[in-house]
Amino acid sequence: MIKIGVSACFMYPDPTRAVFGHKQLSYFEHDMSRFLSRQGVMPILLPDLPWNELTQFLEEMDGFVFQGGADIAPGTYGETPIEGGRWPGDAHRDQYELKIMDWAFRHKKPIFGICRGFQLINVYFGGKMYQDLTLETGTSTEHRNAERYDRIFHEVTCTEDSLLRDIYSKSSLTVNSVHHQGVKLLGKNLIVDAISPTDQIIEAFHFNQMNEHFVMGVQWHPEFSHSLSGTVIDPEPLINYFLARLK
Repeated sequence: MIKIGVSACFMYPDPTRAVFGHKQLSYFEHDMSRFLSRQGVMPILLPDLPWNELTQFLEEMDGFVFQGGADIAPGTYGETPIEGGRWPGDAHRDQYELKIMDWAFRHKKPIFGICRGFQLINVYFGGKMYQDLTLETGTSTEHRNAERYDRIFHEVTCTEDSLLRDIYSKSSLTVNSVHHQGVKLLGKNLIVDAISPTDQIIEAFHFNQMNEHFVMGVQWHPEFSHSLSGTVIDPEPLINYFLARLK
């Protein structure tokens, strides 16, 4: 059985919440659990435990997926919050995940980052983020729509040396888009796999020594692809490429 460690999303205590209002919740979204679960593959949510207790579980994992969710806190990548702190992110989750990512990288465990996870990889390697694409870049491309959520999409262009070209045998792909932040400064040793052609926003990358450290990330949500089935690319070749490194 292949075991995939999945970093948790958090909901913090909120007395106004009807269920578990005074408790912190750790979870992964249902589409993600369905996307990763298959014959012989078990996604396992990694608990928020003291480090000396968590490492025993990390040692049992064959690979790691870092999922989407709250923004990365600006302070995590050395930036000052803009707009009066309108997008504070989740600094606690940042530190929880960065420790796991560092452990996985140092132990040469395959890493796959999705949306926030993609951004976290960039920050781990010293990169920085736009806190809001529309405000800071002036892009006219719609990368996020709160009402339509996982039903907006756009094209991405694969770079010359893109892993995505090898995976899909195409130079242009249609993907969903559920993010308002993006890569401002690319992290060290990351190679761009795809960009949004209308505004040059980085949409996918991989580590430059994949035989030594398998690390890849995409800005879109492959687990949401069923919402736009027939419009966006089939996510199976992408996840299968990752799973092949776990066998």
